[in-house]
Amino acid sequence: MDKIVALCKRRGFIYPSSEIYGGIAGFWDYGPLGVELKNNIKREWWKRMVYEREDVVGLDASIVMNPKVWEASGHVQGFVDPLVECKNCHNRFRADKIVDSTCPKCGQKGKFTEPKKFNLLTEVYLGVTEPKQKAYLRGEITQGVFVNFLNVVNSSRVKIPFGIAQVGKAFRNEITPGNFTYRSREFEQMELEYFIKPDEKEGEKTFEYWKKQRINWYKSMGIKTENLRFRKHADDERAHYARAAYDIEYKAPFGWSEFEGIHHRGDWDLGRHKLNYKNPETGGEFTPWVIETSGGVDRTALFFLIDAYQEEGKRVVLKLNPKLAPFKAAVFPLLANKKELVDKAKKVYHLLKTNFFTAWDERGNIGKRYFSQDEIGTPFCVTIDYETLENETVTVRDRDTMKQERVRIDKLNEHIKNKLKVDRI
Repeated sequence: MDKIVALCKRRGFIYPSSEIYGGIAGFWDYGPLGVELKNNIKREWWKRMVYEREDVVGLDASIVMNPKVWEASGHVQGFVDPLVECKNCHNRFRADKIVDSTCPKCGQKGKFTEPKKFNLLTEVYLGVTEPKQKAYLRGEITQGVFVNFLNVVNSSRVKIPFGIAQVGKAFRNEITPGNFTYRSREFEQMELEYFIKPDEKEGEKTFEYWKKQRINWYKSMGIKTENLRFRKHADDERAHYARAAYDIEYKAPFGWSEFEGIHHRGDWDLGRHKLNYKNPETGGEFTPWVIETSGGVDRTALFFLIDAYQEEGKRVVLKLNPKLAPFKAAVFPLLANKKELVDKAKKVYHLLKTNFFTAWDERGNIGKRYFSQDEIGTPFCVTIDYETLENETVTVRDRDTMKQERVRIDKLNEHIKNKLKVDRI
């Protein structure tokens, strides 16, 4: 993990938030490369979950909602963690994360207060005069979908079964944020709420369908199969809304860790909000069941980085799926002090830049430039040399194999576009 954290800071993936003032626990800023990685993850997720389907539409709900939403959903009462305090160092921890009664901070054993319930919702206060209205930063993005259920049904042509997808920020007042960006107080989620008829067989079938769809998406995006697994929630650990729940876990350096959940929410949410679906064919009404897939964008980005990180001798390389890589290509003039090479390279750079996010690099020797791009996951490096000036071909070097091939400039966009296509499961 130390190498991943150092790489993220050094190359502009992730920085500690407000670092010049000492930072703040559980908050992170994404740099020039990190924001591209996150955007690419969200873009590919949205493409798979919305654009490629006929039964899913999108939504972007507000972060702050009427606090009655969280009362109805059960979060005000049920969205809690057990909190204990070490009597020796006075640091606070989640009781369920304490191992062998030993304080993770000072190492003292058996010196904790009795567990207390701690609500994870983050309070905010609205208005310009006292008393101000208490509200909450959303603890999950899910409820924005449910409170807009009828709006979506009435304003679009969706019919059950159908889904509503959303990507957005959520906030949780985590007791002990840690493991880099894994447990944060501000994070992004990408979720699908899929509505079905209240039927046991249909529920089981749809639940299994989305389990398969979601784990296969991570595999198709490049995460190694051996680093993924499902874990079923025990009866006593399921969320207050869940009839059934599975986690997709990743084999991280700090152990198997959840980064997406597939939940059978039944009619809990729409029932609590007193919302029904009117069948346009029969005229009858019922409360739909919901199958949910809920993934963390930040955790997914972290695990893609960890899974892609490799050391090959002196070369550090991020073997990210090209679709997720921040830069798709980098353009180099062979020699930075030869005007004719630089001018030609600039033309190639601008040619590619209209189609792909492309890097320009003329620092140091060509080998160092290759290794620099390998470290940030750029899949293709394009070098303009003296042969380019003679026959309009360039050298395209592949990140993973380090093999090089000559490609005509007028075929370069098509060549890279074809290379970016990755077979799916």
